[in-house]
Amino acid sequence: MPPRTIDSRPTVLAVWLVIAGVIGWIAAFALTTEKFLALANPDAGPASCDFSPLVQCTKNLDSWQGSVFGFPNPILGLTGWVASIVVGMAILAGARFARWFWLAFAAGITFAFGFVLWLIGQSIFSLGTLCPWCMVTWVVTIPTFYAVWVQLLRSGVISSSRRVKAVGASLGAWVPLMAILTYAVVGVLAQLRLDVLSALF
Repeated sequence: MPPRTIDSRPTVLAVWLVIAGVIGWIAAFALTTEKFLALANPDAGPASCDFSPLVQCTKNLDSWQGSVFGFPNPILGLTGWVASIVVGMAILAGARFARWFWLAFAAGITFAFGFVLWLIGQSIFSLGTLCPWCMVTWVVTIPTFYAVWVQLLRSGVISSSRRVKAVGASLGAWVPLMAILTYAVVGVLAQLRLDVLSALF
């Protein structure tokens, strides 16, 4: 029996994967460059993404949280976002992926989402900073997670049940709202903990 694939081509998801991948890759590249510059010249002074004690990336990059796996976190973004771009472009080119591939891709996206949530918590509650390029990564990772899982539900990858597919189809239009609500929660936490509005204005 051949492996199950998604029959319909999720064009909207594919376009988003490419857009999010490009944005996320740019953010990861910028952070990686800042880290390498700091390592090459420790006395160079503030990084180009350091705007204030609150809005900066140096503190995040220099912390242990910035190199959880023994290397700078942005390197994960350099590789992970390329995968997003490749998958999106492949779908637009007419590729059909097996169920195992979608589950593996969703697992990677879920890891990224969980890691981002952890980094958000560390930034707000431990480091007390908001890294500009990190926030760009947060902005694209969150809706990507929702969009991928909604697609898997409505396409039958998770279950061939009509009810599950119907739930996935109904959730499709809610992906932007789910992302906005997540941003709002992060914003409220940042405001309560860091008093962002006073610091900025």
